Amino acid sequence: MAQQTKIAVVLRDDLAGWQRVNVTAFLASGITAAHPELMGEEYRDADGRGYLPLLGLPVLVYAAPAADLARSHARAVGREMPTAIYSEGMFKTGNDADNRAVVAERPTDELDLVGFAVHGPRNAVDKVCKGLSLHP
Repeated sequence: MAQQTKIAVVLRDDLAGWQRVNVTAFLASGITAAHPELMGEEYRDADGRGYLPLLGLPVLVYAAPAADLARSHARAVGREMPTAIYSEGMFKTGNDADNRAVVAERPTDELDLVGFAVHGPRNAVDKVCKGLSLHP
């Protein structure tokens, strides 16, 4: 499955550096939770010390203005592709229950997204991200 698929994270391009890293980590965890089969094998260094496995395929990260991010998210939703999302209001909460409550306050087309992640067939992910630039 991993070879014919890809993961893309799309971030709003006006986020602070710490926000970009934080949102990317949260979104990648959502994809991983939904698709544990994407995980690779445990790592071992020359001393035999074990390290946790990582995703077994690259994660492409894009940066986009809010309107382009919303358009790409709408493409993913229109294709019924499962997505992980992060909304602006989640920066003001401190736990998962409050994060979900913030998202539940708005309909899909009014979410104040700062980022989303999608995993799927390469061509479908490419169509969702068409016209976006990779994160600098």
